[in-house]
Amino acid sequence: QVQLVESGGGLVQAGGSLRLACATSGRTFSRYAMGWFRQAPGKEREFVAAITRSGGYTYYADSMKGRFTISRDNAKNTVYLQMNSLKPEDTAVYYCAADRDHSGRYSSKEAYDYWGQGTQVTVSS
Repeated sequence: QVQLVESGGGLVQAGGSLRLACATSGRTFSRYAMGWFRQAPGKEREFVAAITRSGGYTYYADSMKGRFTISRDNAKNTVYLQMNSLKPEDTAVYYCAADRDHSGRYSSKEAYDYWGQGTQVTVSS
């Protein structure tokens, strides 16, 4: 079992930046591919970014490319999401997730086995 705890959300003006962190429990963090998803009110949960177990490969939704950066520190059991040039449409609850089976289906929320509780990101215009 893996527990995920997100932090770093908040209120920011358009054009600003936030850095989200997701701390995990246990000693097997490096075995999991990790992803970030988000869910806005009334919308489906959507893929944001993912990173392989070693951190060697990263994947992004098209609308986040060039603005968001996912990274991980396996020594600290933590995955990060640096978000720059934020827009009001980025407002959502952001979730981190762990893929135990390293399925390769990085953008599919069904591929992830463990989820955090989410952190709210609000971008004002």
